[in-house]
Amino acid sequence: MLDKKTHISAPVWITIGVIVGIIVKLFFIDFLTVSGTSMEPTIHDGSIICVNKAAFGFALPGKSSLFVQWAFPKQEDIVIYLYDNKIVVKRCIATAGTELTYTNTNGYSMTVAHQTIPLTEVQYKMMHTCTKVPEGYLLAVGDNYAYSIDSRTYGFVAVGDILGKVVCK
Repeated sequence: MLDKKTHISAPVWITIGVIVGIIVKLFFIDFLTVSGTSMEPTIHDGSIICVNKAAFGFALPGKSSLFVQWAFPKQEDIVIYLYDNKIVVKRCIATAGTELTYTNTNGYSMTVAHQTIPLTEVQYKMMHTCTKVPEGYLLAVGDNYAYSIDSRTYGFVAVGDILGKVVCK
């Protein structure tokens, strides 16, 4: 009786590799190019970032919310989510229950955990009645306050809408 070794052909290995690559990109790790200056000086326009798409749960491909969630963003995490049908990168500066205080003397601002964030008059009028981040939401703001459209403009971001965490920049 002859001992026969089974060999898998190159096209089969290539097909397996492509399938594994697609699964990894869809559900686990993705590389994105940043467009814009809202996260400067931390992340520059044109930078490539690595995103852990499974950091907080699994999103179905093409969906803007998590299908299964097992963790929540923490303060200072840099996260991605969809806004206006675009993936945006922002810093989580406050999570559910975090107190927010506002001032309108010498300009408008909001204070979160000893960090003062400037606001425009419109942003102040929209937000100043919210004294805490609501349950199930977070406050996401770009590091470059002057050039960032973020939670100060469109409101709190649902935690279930966070699609990943930036792990390398």
